[in-house]
Amino acid sequence: MPWSLLRTLLIVCSLLCAVGFYKFVYFLSIGYGFAILGGGIAVFVMYLLNPSTTPLWIVLVQAILFVIYGIRLSGFLLVREFKNATFKNTEVAKSTLAKNDEKKMPLFVLVMIWIFVSLLYVAQVSPMLFRYNNGNTDYIVPLIGFIISVGGILLEATADKQKSQQKKKRPDMVATEGLYRMCRCPNYFGEILFWTGVFISGITAYATVGQWITAIVAYICIVFIMFNGAQRLEKRQMKRYSNNKEYNAYADKTPIIIPLIPLYHLNKTEKSVEED
Repeated sequence: MPWSLLRTLLIVCSLLCAVGFYKFVYFLSIGYGFAILGGGIAVFVMYLLNPSTTPLWIVLVQAILFVIYGIRLSGFLLVREFKNATFKNTEVAKSTLAKNDEKKMPLFVLVMIWIFVSLLYVAQVSPMLFRYNNGNTDYIVPLIGFIISVGGILLEATADKQKSQQKKKRPDMVATEGLYRMCRCPNYFGEILFWTGVFISGITAYATVGQWITAIVAYICIVFIMFNGAQRLEKRQMKRYSNNKEYNAYADKTPIIIPLIPLYHLNKTEKSVEED
């Protein structure tokens, strides 16, 4: 394992996601995007300072994909935060926030979360680092991975745009048109596709058991996080739209996250209880 390079990558990712100390959720949102963006740039700089036999264009393309991913994610979330700032200054918002004031987490807990997410973000970027460090010269498999990752980014961006447009027309209903005919969480599916591409792009480069374990654990974690996110989203939607026949008909026939896979609910037990 290239421990010195991984240590450098960890320093970069941990510094960039430290914004979570300002607001806890930033560890997993804005800080996440910053860390992936910075991690991609860091590995590219490592390559420029000490080139390997890995073709420059492969490292450059992967770095660009990470930068695009980070800018899209953190940029989208920052814009949303700024838009919410106006509402937060209203009397209604101040009253609501006062009633629902969240207790601050102990510093020790925040530090533990910071360490965990920093390690996870390093693991997610690691396929790029392993390919560079091992001097892998294969370009066919990385190219296939890049194409899959690009598809994931485009899917996420399109899904977010379609959702925004549909919510403007019908704020009382979930998005059901366009990509949302394919599955109920196409943006989460796009996220899985992006990281599937990253994992695949490094398959021919993983040289040790440790490298394989690092890449596999990172991929499993992101898939788990997406399914967990879809489950929490469905739970909120069930509370809001449980009596909406149109929503129930849509949810019962549309896969929740993976198109063509007949997995329609992640809260099926709870749904059945409500129906009883």
